[in-house]
Amino acid sequence: QVQLVESGGGLVQAGGSLRVSCAASVSIFSINYMAWYRQTPGKQRELVALITRGGSTNYADSVKGRFTISRDNADNTVYLQMNSLKPEDTAVYYCHAVRQGSYYWGQGTQVTVSS
Repeated sequence: QVQLVESGGGLVQAGGSLRVSCAASVSIFSINYMAWYRQTPGKQRELVALITRGGSTNYADSVKGRFTISRDNADNTVYLQMNSLKPEDTAVYYCHAVRQGSYYWGQGTQVTVSS
């Protein structure tokens, strides 16, 4: 019932910045929370950052101080601003939403950080 469309992935050099976007097909206020996860081959999907309907945020320790999750209510879009990128940040980044007890995932967008 909720479509999540991601964009903004790409290739960036270490120390650079990138912003990925997740546009939801419904109002963000109807979503309990939205989050960004990432996954690399052979590893479990890892929670990177989340934002609740009320605007509270939380981050993985590995990205605190470097990544920022935010939202644009008018566009029903959540962003992940990634600064000071490191090669270990390389992963497929997935948008995730929880709404009325149901879970939704975006298709993922590749972020590659070169050294």
